[in-house]
Amino acid sequence: MPAAPVVQMGCLSPACFVLSSSVIKPWWESFQHHLGEGQCQNVDDGWKLADSMPSSAPALSLFPLWGSLLFLSACSSLIPQDFYSDSPGGFEINLDHRKLKTPQAKLFTVPSEALAIAVATEWDSQKDTIKFYTMHLTTLCNTALDNPTQRNKVQLIRAAVKFLETDTLCYRVEEPAALAELQKKEWDPIVAWAEKRYNVAIGSSTSIMGPNISASTRDTFISHLASYNMWALQGIEYVITQLKSLILSMGLIDRHITVEKAVLLSRLEEEYQIQRWGNVEWAHDYDLCELRARAAAGTLFVHLCSESSTVKHKLLQD
Repeated sequence: MPAAPVVQMGCLSPACFVLSSSVIKPWWESFQHHLGEGQCQNVDDGWKLADSMPSSAPALSLFPLWGSLLFLSACSSLIPQDFYSDSPGGFEINLDHRKLKTPQAKLFTVPSEALAIAVATEWDSQKDTIKFYTMHLTTLCNTALDNPTQRNKVQLIRAAVKFLETDTLCYRVEEPAALAELQKKEWDPIVAWAEKRYNVAIGSSTSIMGPNISASTRDTFISHLASYNMWALQGIEYVITQLKSLILSMGLIDRHITVEKAVLLSRLEEEYQIQRWGNVEWAHDYDLCELRARAAAGTLFVHLCSESSTVKHKLLQD
């Protein structure tokens, strides 16, 4: 009886973690390419494999579009094995049988097979021209390996926590009244969640000096971030930089909010102005999609560097 892989990724299941479709698309196209033409069908809730798939194909019935990268990152049968290989120092990426290297000429190795497959798929999705600006996972891996700023774990944590002093959600306006009310309605719930989740006091302020963040609040976040490894911390700082908010970043990484929601909240004032004055499609739309892509990639990077994944084989039943 042919065996098919059953993927287990702990809490990283498609049912509980939503990624931006702007990030998923290139991986999904590659996913379809490796399965073969005509083997994927679009349905109302996402995608499913065609009935003509051979019995040896991966066990997959109904699969949401936004979950494709998570499945791809855990199931090595969906990408050629020669794209990546196991090594004593981690997993290497191979391009035309040549080992990929970082900008500082270090051997490109990643700590988990799931991340290796995701990076390999990122390269595999490139067409005639290699567009490095679309390869956010590769960029994050290069940063983690080369550490161009030469910072240690303590410095990374303190840099991340320092964003709390200028967190977007902590700075409020007094006028126009409509925007002030919108900030209160949309931002207060996520701030309240963070205060309850981490047992801290954050607050907000309309002063240019911002709220007074206590030392105990800083220490709590420092202690929490210390539980992450160096690779994950690089991803966390990247997400914080994109969203301009430690609170939103932790809500996203903790799966309290989706990528789309986090980006919307980080752009609340801009969205308010767009609703009032109109949208410049070639500018605003691009910025929105790019921010979603970066935030989603950074969040996925954190999880792929923090979670362990296993592939178990289960016999298919007739």
